[in-house]
Amino acid sequence: MKNAGLNFRHLYYFWVVAKEGGVTRAAERLGLAVQTISTQLSLLEQSIGKALFSQQGRRLVLTESGRTALAYADQIFLLGEQLQEALGEADDAKTRLTVGISDSLPKLTAFRLLEATLQLERPVRLVCYEDQFEALLAELALHKLDVVLTDRAVRSGTTLRVFSHLLVDSATVVVGLPALAAACMDGFPESLNGAPFLLPTRNNALRGKIDEWFEQHAVRPDIVGEFEDNALLNTFGRRGLGLFFATAVLADDIAEQFGAVLVGPVPQVREQFYAISNERKIKHPAVEAILAAIHPGVPGAA
Repeated sequence: MKNAGLNFRHLYYFWVVAKEGGVTRAAERLGLAVQTISTQLSLLEQSIGKALFSQQGRRLVLTESGRTALAYADQIFLLGEQLQEALGEADDAKTRLTVGISDSLPKLTAFRLLEATLQLERPVRLVCYEDQFEALLAELALHKLDVVLTDRAVRSGTTLRVFSHLLVDSATVVVGLPALAAACMDGFPESLNGAPFLLPTRNNALRGKIDEWFEQHAVRPDIVGEFEDNALLNTFGRRGLGLFFATAVLADDIAEQFGAVLVGPVPQVREQFYAISNERKIKHPAVEAILAAIHPGVPGAA
C-alpha cells in the first residue's frame, strides 16, 4: 500500500509531547484530551512504522527513531514560525536578525558589532539570545539563529556545518579608574606586581593569554575577582576594585562608559571576535552589513 504521506498535525502533537515531557502536559498545553493526544501519537507511529517513545516506569522516553524525528520536527516547526514572522516582516518592512551572543563576549563589543545593522535602509528587528558557546552552535546548526557572535572560532574537525568569519583582531590594554591606574603607569608592566586585578574565569578564551603574559613578564598580580560574565567584571572595575583588560579598539568607549583610563598597552595579548554562520558566504543582509563595516578590521585593530 502506498504511503499516504506524513500527517503534520500528528507530527506536531508528537513534537509538543516531546517538548513537554509527557502526554498529560502536552494535552494541557494544547487544550485537548489526553486520549486524543495518545491516539494521534499511535496513528503517527503506525504511519511511519516506527516507535517514537518507549515507556520507562511512568515516563515516556524518546527512542532512537524518536530522537531523529524530533530533530527534524524542530526544524520543520521552527521554519513554520519563521515563515509567519517573515510574512509579518513583509508587511512592516523590517528584516529580522536572530543573533546568538556568546556569554564570554563583552556586551560593549556585541553592541559595536551589531551597530552597523541599525544603519541599513531597511529597518532591522534584532532578536538577541545569550548562552554558552556550544549551546549557541547547536541552535545555529538547527537554523534557530542567523548568526553567532563570539570570541573564538569553531574548532576544526567539528561535525557541525558552521563556519567562522573573523571580524576583529585587536590588541588589548590594561585599564582602571584614575586613582588606581596612576599608581601603575610608571614602569609598566613591572609596576603591575601586586596590583589588584579583575580577570575573566579560566574557561574564557582570553584568560590563558593573560596568564601567559603575566608569566613572561614575571608579574604576580593580586587577583581580587574572577568573572564569567564580562559585564559584571566591568561593573566591579567601574567601582575601582581592580585593574582589568579591555579591547584596545574599544578603549575610548571603556573610558566613556566606565571612567577607566589607560595604564598600558598589551599588544601580545590579542582578542579575536567572530561571526559564525551556517554558510561559507553569509547571505543575510544585516550580517553582511556587519562584515562590511568591520571586516577586515577596525581602525587600530592591528
